[in-house]
Order: sequence, then structure tokens, then C-alpha cells
Amino acid sequence: MQDQQADLEWRDSGVPVSNQFDDPYFSLDNGLEETRHVFLTGNELPTRFCDGFHIGELGFGTGLGFLTAVQAWLASETKGHLHFTSFEAFPMTDLEMERALSAFPELAELAAPLVRHWGAKLQPIQYAPNITLNVIIGDARETLPQWHGKVDAWFLDGFSPAKNPELWTPELMQAVGDHTTADGTAATYTAAGFVRRGLSDAGFHVQRIKGYGRKRHMTVAQFGVPVI
Repeated sequence: MQDQQADLEWRDSGVPVSNQFDDPYFSLDNGLEETRHVFLTGNELPTRFCDGFHIGELGFGTGLGFLTAVQAWLASETKGHLHFTSFEAFPMTDLEMERALSAFPELAELAAPLVRHWGAKLQPIQYAPNITLNVIIGDARETLPQWHGKVDAWFLDGFSPAKNPELWTPELMQAVGDHTTADGTAATYTAAGFVRRGLSDAGFHVQRIKGYGRKRHMTVAQFGVPVI
């Protein structure tokens, strides 16, 4: 499953930091709540959940985005199947993932099967009878355009655009748009102007809203129709 591995160091707080991009994998200030605010609230989840709902993600990282979605899906008691497809260039090992996710004790029961499946290096992962995870390893600029799926909600969770601009190019944002359903959405913690312009040019109606905690702004986007 793994072509290039993540190159990590660990801060005293227990937060993993990418040496490739000199950026932490999640917020130093309550990463779980930030993930919920940005990706769940930003995509109007769980209210939009339905059978066959498909979440796409740029940057699988520790798996925190996936587990946050799983927790919300299970709590919503939605009938049917959840699909989650993520694109990751530099995957962690299972031991690194386990260490990183230990920062979130309330996710421990959900994290254990993910770590177990991840260690088996098999894709896609049948995480639960009604939840399928597929992590596509490689440069998303190459893998996403070749993918044939459509996504209802995007978690745009790459490292900071200033430190990893390759994951935020207009061409990749166009590929995001090309793989979004007619009423699909996207959300990201960044409010960088070139990211918003890239999403707009890809067919999204883009809105800058309040970010989480000390972050002033984030971006939400809806494909094809104005964000209300």
C-alpha cells in the first residue's frame, strides 16, 4: 500500500509534525473539535447523510477526518452505507497512526479497527459492514484525475497551502470539481485567496466564514448553486 512514507517528528504535546512540509497534522488547540467545526459543520453534516453518501478527502494523514466522520455517521443512525475515499501521498505506518490518534481518547474504540486494517496494508478497507474506506496512495495531482468516483462532500485537509502548494493548485481544484456531485460541497480550514479562486473557477460557489478558535476564517463551497 505504501510507496513513500511520512517523515515525522513528535512535539512534546504529542502532535506529529511532517518534516516534508514542516506542518503539524492537526491543530495544537483541540484538533478534534477543529475537525468537527471545519469538515462536519462546513459540509452541513450529519444532516445531509443518506444511504450511499460519499465523502472525499485530500490528505488522509492520521485518519482523524475519517474517524470524525464515522463517529458522526454512527451517532446519526443513518440507514445505509457510507463511502469515504481519501488521497494521500505520504502515508503513516500503523504504529505512527496509533500513536497520533492516542491524543483523542474518545475515539479510541473507533481508532483500533482502523489501525488494525491499516497495518494489514489492504485497500479498500471494509471498516464496518456499512462503512467502506479507500485510501488512494500517490500524488493527488495524478491519482484524482484518474479516479472515476463522485463525492458528496469534500474534506480538503492537506497541509498549509503556503507549505504544500502542490495540493491546492487550480488544476487540482478543478479535479475536485470534476469529481463532485451536482449538489456536493467542500470545506477547508484555509481561506487563502488562491484556494478560493481555484474552487470558484472549478464551479463552486465559495464563501469565507468564521474559522475555529484563533483562526479567523475558513472556506466552505457548494457546487453549482450559491451557498446560503
